[in-house]
Amino acid sequence: MDDQYFTDSAPATDAELRQLHVSARGHELEMWVSNRVFSGNRLDLGTRQLLAEAPALPADGTFLDLGCGWGPLAVTMALEAPGARVWAVDVNTRALDLTRRNALANGVGDAVQVLPAAEALEVARSEGIRFDAIWSNPPVRIGKQALHQMLSDWLGLLAQDGSAHLVVQRNLGADSLMGWLIEQGWPARRLASKKGFRIIEVRPQS
Repeated sequence: MDDQYFTDSAPATDAELRQLHVSARGHELEMWVSNRVFSGNRLDLGTRQLLAEAPALPADGTFLDLGCGWGPLAVTMALEAPGARVWAVDVNTRALDLTRRNALANGVGDAVQVLPAAEALEVARSEGIRFDAIWSNPPVRIGKQALHQMLSDWLGLLAQDGSAHLVVQRNLGADSLMGWLIEQGWPARRLASKKGFRIIEVRPQS
């Protein structure tokens, strides 16, 4: 089990930081990474597939990067839709600190709101926030019960015309997850299948 899903790691020291160049949807990003976050030395293949296959974002709105890690999805969302407000949430303090750094380093610090997941969920519910787009490479290794709860919580905050795009490895249960989503009343379909990953598109419950 990868400990970054459960360990509230302290922010990385300067000595632990490394810079990584990432090309994403026409943008060239300079990103800070470190150990003790998911895929802390490269852009993982699943996130690459999501960036490649997710449809164009609305020009503005409120977006969510669920389980932001060091922030490649959140930063790309903010660059692609300069009029949007992007929430980046995670359980890992080190990941949140890296996402904050990377938003600033790539000129979107004002557009990306970085919050611990539990606090963000409470704020979103109390303020009636609805998300026009959700992108996530969800942490499937936390187990089905925790994963299902996380997705139920956040997918329930989709705007009426919003959509979520999730990337899940086929051999880690992508098809069964899509079946569960449909059973729960979320319209879900396989948008793409590439290099062992499924991109699942989810619409709000009617």
